[in-house]
Amino acid sequence: MDPGDAKLDYENILMIRSAWYYYMENYTQQRIAELLGVSRARVIGLLEKARQTGVIQFRIRQDGDRHIRVEQELIARFGLKDVFTVPRADSLTNPNESIAQAAAMYIIRRLKGGDFLNVGYGDTTSRVLNHLAMAAEEPLNMVSLTGGVSYYLPNTSSNVFNAGLYLIPSPLLLSSPELLEAMRQEPVVEEVYRMIPLSRMSVIGIGSMSREATILKNGVLTENDFTILKLQGAVGDLLSHFIDKDGRLISVEQDRRLMSTSLEDLRMLENVIGVAGGLSKVDAILAALRGGYLDILITDQDTAQALLDRS
Repeated sequence: MDPGDAKLDYENILMIRSAWYYYMENYTQQRIAELLGVSRARVIGLLEKARQTGVIQFRIRQDGDRHIRVEQELIARFGLKDVFTVPRADSLTNPNESIAQAAAMYIIRRLKGGDFLNVGYGDTTSRVLNHLAMAAEEPLNMVSLTGGVSYYLPNTSSNVFNAGLYLIPSPLLLSSPELLEAMRQEPVVEEVYRMIPLSRMSVIGIGSMSREATILKNGVLTENDFTILKLQGAVGDLLSHFIDKDGRLISVEQDRRLMSTSLEDLRMLENVIGVAGGLSKVDAILAALRGGYLDILITDQDTAQALLDRS
């Protein structure tokens, strides 16, 4: 998908959301600006564009109406701060790429230069970093929530992160609990863990139990490990911690060797953004929502509707 197309999609969604909040929710332009992470002048421009393009015709056009209603219902049902959906999955060449682009734009509009962003392990979050590195105009500080350093490095020559990469210098899964404990006591690792609660936002992926799961494809776990986890009721993972359908941690031997922020600590962070899409991830996303780990969800429209249908 061309980056220009993604930017156009994002701007169109901002326009529809501005119109919805202004005409349907009776929000002030200043309140809308705060919700969307833009200036009040930008909101005025979006509302004017909505009028000129025919989005406003006594009511918001049906397609915009429907997807905004889905977002608002998800927010209400799971107590979220925000939900942002990208176009339907069947219209996208790569849904994960488009979700990552939308997440990067969402983050850029809400973080200022010098702010800190926590990032979790995974394919979609790695894509988010790449887009942030290419699109951010000011340096941002990135803090890793897990080991597995190589997955965090942006595939770009951009210098956006050059002065602000705070990574845990460790594999994701260590060979023994004793080695994990020794690594956790290293000053450089302790320093990163102290920074995590101070970050303004966190962005994490949500893993499924499919054969396409990043943790499986990267060889961190074996297919036998996955089979055992499924038998124990696992529906997905957050920061490589596996959870059941209600978001409860499934305790396994691997957790004692895992260099990762705990789910209890994750739940305590503010502004946690979950980035995930595709019908194969619906159960995992639902579990993350039921467990109360997310504040914001960025997904595709098909997945958002499926979350409502199954919850």
